[in-house]
Amino acid sequence: MGQRGVHSRIMHRRQLSFAERGSLLGGGFLRGIERTIDMPKQKDLKRLVRSRMQKTGESYTTARVQLTKKSSSKKAPAPVDYAALAGMSDAAIREKTGKTWAQWVRALDAIGAATMLHRDIAEHVHTAFDVPGWWTQAVTVGYERIRGLREIGQRRGGAYEASKSKTLPVSATVAFNAFTNARTRKQWLPGVKLTVRKATSPKSVRITWPDKTNVEVWITAKGNKCSVAVQHTKLVSKEDANARKAFWAERLSELAELVSG
Repeated sequence: MGQRGVHSRIMHRRQLSFAERGSLLGGGFLRGIERTIDMPKQKDLKRLVRSRMQKTGESYTTARVQLTKKSSSKKAPAPVDYAALAGMSDAAIREKTGKTWAQWVRALDAIGAATMLHRDIAEHVHTAFDVPGWWTQAVTVGYERIRGLREIGQRRGGAYEASKSKTLPVSATVAFNAFTNARTRKQWLPGVKLTVRKATSPKSVRITWPDKTNVEVWITAKGNKCSVAVQHTKLVSKEDANARKAFWAERLSELAELVSG
């Protein structure tokens, strides 16, 4: 009985919390501990106040007020503008893919996409999320820009590209033929001896340009209209990319006038 009683009292003492032991010694014990923990912070503040007093000539009270005001007025960092980095608005990417840029960043970061090849990211976006052709590229390129893997207008390997899109008041088949039929193509794209490498009716056309750069055309049906997106790749500079973008804006406008008539 004597040994069990001693053991019980020892266990009881071990089970007392820090706060309980403090209460046995009186509330002043805990207050004293709190003051001891807070002392380094107070000393640091006093040191900063005295340093400011020497620099500004302010009184202790004024210097302290200014320092605490400055500390409390610090703003939280602004959220990252993913749309600006990607080069496309949240509204546009959400309308066509079902996700905002923030949601795409979370989804692609989860699979380590920042370390993946471009084609592997694009394949994942297409198969896992059922995103159509051109918008697969838009998501992939936008994500790579957000993660600093390329600039706007630049490919992962360092070369540049130009993209332009336009909605046409005709079916996808008519737009497809405007790119693949040589006679029709000459009416809106004269003087260009290009080579059609691959054509998938009425969705896409892959073209080799006379200077050996590449052009990819993606056509998306929209009822009795369609959207045509052109991506011109393997360009040598940002200036070249800007010039090609202006060129395709002009040519697509010419194509719109042609098919509208």
